[in-house]
Order: sequence, then C-alpha cells, then structure tokens
Amino acid sequence: MLEKLHHSLHRQVSIAPLAGFRIVFGLLLFFSSFRTLQKGWVYELYVLPNYHFAFFDWIKPLDASGMTLLFILLCVSALGITLGFFYRLSALVFFILFTYVELIDKTYYLNHYYLVSLLCFWLVLVPANRSHSLDALLFPKLRSTSVPHWSILIFKVQLSIVYFYAGLAKVNPDWLFEAQPLASWLPGRYDLPLLGSIMHWQETAYLFSWAGCIYDLSIWIFLWRSKTRGLAYFFVLVFHILTAIIFPRIGMFPYIMITATLVFFSAAWHQKWLRFLPFKSGKEVSTSKETGKKSWLSLALGVYLMIQLYLPLRYLQYDGNLFWHELGYRFSWRVMLMEKNGFSSIILKDPKSGEQKEIDQKKYLTAFQRQQMRSQPDMLFQFAKHIGDEFLADKGYAPKVYIKSRISLNGRRSQPFTDESIDVYALEKKQAMRFILPLQES
Repeated sequence: MLEKLHHSLHRQVSIAPLAGFRIVFGLLLFFSSFRTLQKGWVYELYVLPNYHFAFFDWIKPLDASGMTLLFILLCVSALGITLGFFYRLSALVFFILFTYVELIDKTYYLNHYYLVSLLCFWLVLVPANRSHSLDALLFPKLRSTSVPHWSILIFKVQLSIVYFYAGLAKVNPDWLFEAQPLASWLPGRYDLPLLGSIMHWQETAYLFSWAGCIYDLSIWIFLWRSKTRGLAYFFVLVFHILTAIIFPRIGMFPYIMITATLVFFSAAWHQKWLRFLPFKSGKEVSTSKETGKKSWLSLALGVYLMIQLYLPLRYLQYDGNLFWHELGYRFSWRVMLMEKNGFSSIILKDPKSGEQKEIDQKKYLTAFQRQQMRSQPDMLFQFAKHIGDEFLADKGYAPKVYIKSRISLNGRRSQPFTDESIDVYALEKKQAMRFILPLQES
C-alpha cells in the first residue's frame, strides 16, 4: 500500500491545475498586499503602535520607510508569482516577508494569514513555473507540461484539512445548541439589504450555525469528486460571498478560499482558460510516466501532514474550556467561534514604597490592540512582562504586576477572568496561565 501511495505521489500529471493556481492565487496576493499599502494600514498597524505582541521577542517591525518598502516588495514578488517571472525567488521572498509581517503582532493574527504562509511555503517548492510563465518563455529548458502529482495534491490536502478542522471545531455546545456567537452578532447586521430583516431571528442564527458546520465538514469531500465538484464550487461561492457580506471584518479569507479551491478542478478545465493567456509553453506531452523514487520527499510530506493533523488537536493537552483560556487556539482553523466582552486592568505596584497605579493602556496600545489583549491570556502575560521590564530598567528592582479582569464568553454572564492576587511579573513563561481562573459554568 505504501509503495502504491509513493508511486501515486511521484507520477507525472498535467501541470495545468498548478499553473492555474499559481496565477489566480498570485493575483490575490498582489491585490491584498497593494490594498494594505493603499489604505494606509502599514502605518496604522505596524508603525503607529508603541508596542507589539510579537510571537517571538526578537521579531521587531521596521521603521515607516522600511515597512513601506517591505510591502512594495510583497507586491512585486506577488506579481513575480503570478507571471512566473524569477518564480522561485519571488515565491521565497513573498513567503519570508509575509511570514515575518504575520509574526510581528498577535493582535492581527487570522487563520487565513497562517494559511497564506503555508500555501506560499509550498509554492516555493513546487515547479509551478514550468508552464504558462515568463520563466518558461525565457528559459526553454525549464518548460514542461507535467509535474509530480504531489505538487498539486499538497494544496488539495491542505485546503481539505482547513475545511475539516473548521467544521470539527463547530461541533461544540455553544455553536450548535446556543447558536453562539452568531446569535450575538447577526442582529447587528439589520442594515443589510434583503437579509437585514431576518438577522434578528433566533432561527437565522441556528440555521447559519448548523449550515456552517455541515458545509465545513463536507464541502472538501465533494470538491475531490469530479461528479460533484461543479455543484460544490457553487456552494463555495455562495457560502464565502455570503460570509464576506455579513462579516466584512473577516478580511480576505473568503476570497482566499474561493481562489485556492480552484486547484481541485481538472487539468482539462484549467487548460480551457489557460489557452487564452499570451504566454504558453509548448505542446502537451504524455503525463503517464513516473519519476524516480524519492523516499525522502514522501517522508517529508508525511511528517508535514502529521504536524498539520496534530496542531488543531493540541488543545486536548490542556484542561478547561478552550474558548476561555485559548491554549491551542491559534493555528488550528477555528473561525468565528467566540465572542468575548469585558475589561482587563493592569495594576503596577512598587514593592518598596507600596504605591500602586493602574497602567494607562492607551499610552502603549491602540484601541484594537487593547480590545484583543483583554481576553487573550498570553497577550495579557506578555504586556504585564513588558510593563514590569520598563519599571525594572527605570528603578533597578522588580515591581509587582497584577491583572484585574472580568470577561463574558458567548452570551454567558461575565465572571472573573484572572486571579488578581497573583503577581504576574513574577511568573515564569511555563507558569504563564496560572493567573487565569477556570470558567464557571452556571
């Protein structure tokens, strides 16, 4: 069985789906990067804040001119991917720069940023420029109408994982039996044309909740099957366009899924529209031959798959309600599953004088950073450490830092979120969650 799988991964197939994916996804990357520049978000998100919740302490943003240049390079490299011009370099530059930007601040983390990094990682490795590209036009020896099967399969499998785990995450009591958080969000969209009049109905929240769960759990299966692919893609369009209309703050995610899932379509389907492009790469050749065995690559693909299957399930290692403590929440394809409201105050105490004061968060954080931090334990811990470090550098001795917080989750009554008697600054990183109180279910 393993031998058959290995041969299936490395047999030659038409390059058309891969070339088509490269072009449409590259265009989306360009549009997204250009939009960030055009709307002034580079300054607003990466230059204006005095503090960033970096994923790693050593990651810092560049200055205003540096960040602007970085996004210009993202636009240029996205065009390079689209046109297949110095393709490998373009894909590598985009992957590195985009991932760097993603890691600057947890505040702006979204599942689709993580997905873009993963897809761009594989774009670096696959030979997507061997056809319908400027590289193939300029370097004839590069031309080919076939690629190893794995170079297309990896994108299909990755997108299937996204859908499956997004659906599995919705199989929880809040989503299915309380229609939360949609029951809290939908009434606020009363201004929508046509749909606005039903947004306040409880039945609408339940309908959307159950439909979203069923869609995510099953749509990827129908995309794999040629007989159901066309109808499935129609539902992809309906679902993601509707999501984009109702929840515009979700950003580019709907368009990424609409674009990326085109890779599921057959080679013949892609060839029909690729033939209208100005640059082609020669005649079709046989796609039935197999390449030599590359056991190391098969092993690497298997390891990558195991990691992707594990990450969304790592939350099972921790006790308590995932939506409350959020341990294992990121990088797990959980989308729009919780609504948290409340407040979090940071109290700084001088242990020598006994003086204490509440930190004015506005001096350090933007409104959006404050909103995100108030209910995310690791960000609260990170900011408490930053405040304490500032005091230590100024006074020469460590302060005590306490966090006072009350939060409501998915329509529940608010309750204490943190143990305000614990000095958070004194905690080691491995003890970071000790100051979070367990969720008390009524």
